[in-house]
Amino acid sequence: MRDGAVSALMNQQSEKIGILIADDHPQVREGLRKALESEPSFDVLGEAADGEQTLELVARLEPKVLLLDMKMPKLSGREVLRELKALAVPIRTLILTAALEKNLIIEAFQLDAQGIILKHTHTDVLFKGIRSVLAGQFWVCDESVSNPVQAFLKFELRAHADPRRPEFSLSEGELDAIALIVSGYTNKGIARNLAISVSAVQNHLTNILDKLELSNRFELILFSMHHHLTDDIQIN
Repeated sequence: MRDGAVSALMNQQSEKIGILIADDHPQVREGLRKALESEPSFDVLGEAADGEQTLELVARLEPKVLLLDMKMPKLSGREVLRELKALAVPIRTLILTAALEKNLIIEAFQLDAQGIILKHTHTDVLFKGIRSVLAGQFWVCDESVSNPVQAFLKFELRAHADPRRPEFSLSEGELDAIALIVSGYTNKGIARNLAISVSAVQNHLTNILDKLELSNRFELILFSMHHHLTDDIQIN
């Protein structure tokens, strides 16, 4: 093999995978970025907080993979997918979602997304999903499939296996604390809002993480979004 060919092969093998994160929740973007930065072969090229910024960064940065939230301001994820499809942009897209829904799966694949992954998923599953769509496969939740039809069938099997919403032993005060955490409040801000001490807030957080078997604040935010723990709680 000639020196030029050898050099080209080495460059191809060492080339990092450029990734763009598009989600309007700063905590989600930060958690994903930190996870992706732990993998040497991934390169987080940028972050977008709305649909218009997503399209602008895709055009300017030319990432190989887009992690895309469907619910964003200015332009929704659906509108972003439609634009990328119309322009035939060479990018692999993984939809970020807090919960799997039948209509979401159908629409995402119709708009040429290559996969759907839960926001609260483990890091190794996220990495596998990215590598699978880059290899030409489709990804649903935590599994690689060869085509969108298989993806939909896997979702149907999951949905009928356990349709019940899980229950958690959380007190009213703990749910209020979770709602404030999801909204971005610090421990001091939560203490002021709930009229309790900072140490009481810390105790709440420790108890919540123990009950839900979670490790940190970021995992709690994603878990809460996925299970709709605080959807009915109004923050003053």
